[in-house]
Amino acid sequence: MRDIADKLGVSSVTVSKALNDKDGVSGELKEKIKVLAVQMGYRYNAAARSMKEGLTHNIGVIIPERFTGPTQSFYVRVFQRITKHLEDQGYYGILHILNVEDEEELILPKLYSDNKVDGFIVLGQVSKEYIELVQSMDVPKMFLDFYDEHSDIDSVVTDNFYAAYELTNVLVQQGHRRIAYVGNLYSTSSIQDRFLGYYKSLLEHRLPMNPDLVLNDRDERGTFIEIDLPAQLPTAFVCNCDQVAHLLVQKLTSLGIQVPAQCSVVGFDNDIYATLSDPKLTTVEVDVEQMARTAVHSMLKKIDNPSRSFGRVHVKGNIIYRDSVSAAPALSDDVPN
Repeated sequence: MRDIADKLGVSSVTVSKALNDKDGVSGELKEKIKVLAVQMGYRYNAAARSMKEGLTHNIGVIIPERFTGPTQSFYVRVFQRITKHLEDQGYYGILHILNVEDEEELILPKLYSDNKVDGFIVLGQVSKEYIELVQSMDVPKMFLDFYDEHSDIDSVVTDNFYAAYELTNVLVQQGHRRIAYVGNLYSTSSIQDRFLGYYKSLLEHRLPMNPDLVLNDRDERGTFIEIDLPAQLPTAFVCNCDQVAHLLVQKLTSLGIQVPAQCSVVGFDNDIYATLSDPKLTTVEVDVEQMARTAVHSMLKKIDNPSRSFGRVHVKGNIIYRDSVSAAPALSDDVPN
């Protein structure tokens, strides 16, 4: 640092602040110092830094096993963005897959007992009992893509309620009156909030909420099951995610039902299934980048100040319009009581 300071005519303290991204140094000078450091072969000693600060500079990311199967892509994308933002801040993300047995038997990751991380991001809904176990951990923690009644644990979520509300409004504006919702309401907070957004749209438009049009898509472990269609087919389906919407389109097509001519289908997430589907899905794009960035920055601030709290942060989603929605077929205004 003295060599860098001598070359630029600044103090060693200024160099130290710049390399550690501390306040008190202009952005332009910081950049000059960092560029020169690289040119001179400077490498930050992470082990020494950890010893000095008493931190590991690792963040554990817990993902329940049910969200990591070969057909799951959303949480992999989120984890990739988390690790990128962590690396930009000199941290590393360590993935821990929470298997079903450990979740049921309430076993914390070994990363915690071995003091390998400075905090945990729990990515994807876990059981109520496991949430209470996480709450007992003596490190900063955060929920990502879900929340529950434990308001003392900060969370970052998509604005599922408003996005599903807007998506259902699109269907109503196309003349649909018999609209189904597809998703297990007891599975995740995201599915619940998307259902409530769907329900609000029905209420505003004076449309009845028929329990027969709330269709289950998965069992209590999160494994997808066959979707049972009602005897009187809806003219539109609001699905809790793109993968379920994709499976539903395949099922409808196999039954000779044309999407969207006879039945419109919308999804949520804007993941790979939205474009694999035929027709391609109208859906809500989740801002994965913003969610990951917000979670990482909030977590690092909590590490600097463990008493700091952010509450529940909502990240806005955007509707992506594609080919799976059309005007309601004739007679769709006949809403059964």
